[in-house]
Amino acid sequence: MTDTSNPQDRTPTPDPAEDNAFFPSPYSLTQYTADKTDFDSLVTDQKYTGGKWKILTIATEERYMLMKNGKFFSTGNHPVETLLPIHHMYEAGYGIDVATISGGPGKFEWWAYPKDDEAIASAWAGTKEKFKNPLKLADVIAEGLDDYAAIFIPGGHGAMNVIPFDQDVQAALDHFLGNDKLIITLCHGPAALLAGNIGRDSNPFSGYQITAFPDSLDFGANLEIGYLPGEMPWDLGGTLKKEGIKIINDDMTGATTRDRNLLTGDSPLAANQLGKDSVTALLEQFGN
Repeated sequence: MTDTSNPQDRTPTPDPAEDNAFFPSPYSLTQYTADKTDFDSLVTDQKYTGGKWKILTIATEERYMLMKNGKFFSTGNHPVETLLPIHHMYEAGYGIDVATISGGPGKFEWWAYPKDDEAIASAWAGTKEKFKNPLKLADVIAEGLDDYAAIFIPGGHGAMNVIPFDQDVQAALDHFLGNDKLIITLCHGPAALLAGNIGRDSNPFSGYQITAFPDSLDFGANLEIGYLPGEMPWDLGGTLKKEGIKIINDDMTGATTRDRNLLTGDSPLAANQLGKDSVTALLEQFGN
């Protein structure tokens, strides 16, 4: 785990579990992580009590991102971006299922876990076993997606590894897009939208407006402060834009947006508001 004894150190910290792999630097963690989130309250006391509708969370099982310089970034699902939106949706009465592409355990960026946050702790306690023993996405699709009101793809750089290039992800997105259901994602999670273009001439999300983590930080400050151990293999925002997806934010402010049934947020700072936005949308459309 990252050594925080020298909080001014901008050198990425070696991950002893893998050769040439690194956690973010101590200094970068002082800029990007905290012991508590900005969770303040649920958006409403109203709850869904129908017992049918669930949320399908697609987690990454990929721990490492191979950077251009040959180093590995030790990543996964960001705990705040994953668990805070889940907390809002679960507390509003919606069941939570977790799937990965192979059915292997979901991975987390534990260096970003807010150890004093009650909302995060509650969501983790309720979903821990689902992330450790998730469903296989292909099996979920084969059994049918009719009972799912929304698909949720958390952030974390790990979401850029395999999820954007997987045909089962494409099939799941097709279902939610074609059946007027909700698609919820944030930070680096919008990489999943690239799966819409696999084997096609165009991406069905072309023309949609989203918020996402800015390339300017990943290819600028995140390298300078040692959050990343090298340049990423590809640029999230630039690649999304090439497929006609419009990114409306230039920086990281906690912004969220909704375009039709696609709800997005720009970073961990957006996780709380995105959770609230998601509950509002779910209750409007799937509250009975």
